Amino acid sequence: MSAPEFLTKTQAGFLTCEALQDLFTLVETAGGEMRVNGGAVRNALLGEPVNEVDLSTTLTPQQVTQVLKSGGVKVVATGIEHGTVTAVAGGTGYEITTLREDVETDGRRAVVRFGTDWHADAMRRDLTMNALYCDRQGRLFDPLDGYDDLKARRVRFIGSAEARIAEDYLRILRFFRFFAWYGDGRPDAEGLKACARAKDRIATLSAERVWHELKRLLGAPDPTRAVLWMRTSGVLAAALPETGEWGVDALKHLVDVEKALGESPDFMLRLMAILPPRAERVEALAKRLKLSKREAQRLSEWAGVERPADGASDEELAKHLYRSGKQMLIDALTIEAARERAYQGVTPRAARLAAMVGFARNWQRPVFPLAGADLVQAGFESGPKMGRLLKRLERHWLENGFSPGRDELLAQAKKMAAEAAD
Repeated sequence: MSAPEFLTKTQAGFLTCEALQDLFTLVETAGGEMRVNGGAVRNALLGEPVNEVDLSTTLTPQQVTQVLKSGGVKVVATGIEHGTVTAVAGGTGYEITTLREDVETDGRRAVVRFGTDWHADAMRRDLTMNALYCDRQGRLFDPLDGYDDLKARRVRFIGSAEARIAEDYLRILRFFRFFAWYGDGRPDAEGLKACARAKDRIATLSAERVWHELKRLLGAPDPTRAVLWMRTSGVLAAALPETGEWGVDALKHLVDVEKALGESPDFMLRLMAILPPRAERVEALAKRLKLSKREAQRLSEWAGVERPADGASDEELAKHLYRSGKQMLIDALTIEAARERAYQGVTPRAARLAAMVGFARNWQRPVFPLAGADLVQAGFESGPKMGRLLKRLERHWLENGFSPGRDELLAQAKKMAAEAAD
């Protein structure tokens, strides 16, 4: 199936941006050629949103910088050693990369040589569906017949899968990430085998690159099949050894719940679905992959939170939510509900867990109606003793279903103070 000559008017909508067209004009006026590459063309052909537009050009990075600056465009040298600068036009950043080919690779980074050969530039890319280009009018260039694979939703390496992976071992995870987002049916057999054979090389990659790729994979609309194939090929154990022998069946049920509720994919929740809730495992993962403080805290809280009993009443659940925190308890109950559905089916317990999740999502944290200023006004002396009294009063308020008001709590405070004085 040959690629169409042009993108349709609907597909080429992103090309109507005036700032983008101005960039084309500046480069072409200087004698260069420029085309949109990769993801924007792929997504346009699939009818999916085009969120980023990356560009390739025959000009060198220095020439691009000079040409754009002379046209009043801000240029940032974001990866100039690899031929990439970022043009900031119309409030949007456009990565512009000089055509290149790899001279030397070591599985983590490459030494490149700049050139003007579009076919050579395409050959150094990873997947056929990413080796698509279009010009400013939407005319398509498909030097490696990637359109056929794209239409079939076939994620396939360019040329030899082993050779492409050896150039950058992150491509193992990219293979599964693109399968999660765009693949259909079974993964390409050659690519899958090559990833399985090279899986141990993932350990040579930086933690930041691995975690960045895993987040994007888990953030796919439904990464279930990709994660299952990662498990089967041994790639999951290489990338996330903390999963151990833990199953991944709960992931599918979690995705179904997200879809039913109309929620956006939550990559952290999906990570929890394939991890055992053990503090030592999540701490090891957070440290190894250098998770952000916020990510590590959420993972740790999920693993360590005290889960309410299955038969907990709404009142008891509300107390748990107040004590533990809303997010961590929702995480724990959501994962528990998904695992119950995955391994036991639609049981009364699964239904109850689902109801608890619904209650927790809608629960609003009540505000403790008493403050230190109220006690001072009532004649109490500020200091550590007052702090301890406030905590006792908050426990009393909690145990009584958040019902005592300010006046009742002040009366209780005087009673507690009198009892302490006896």
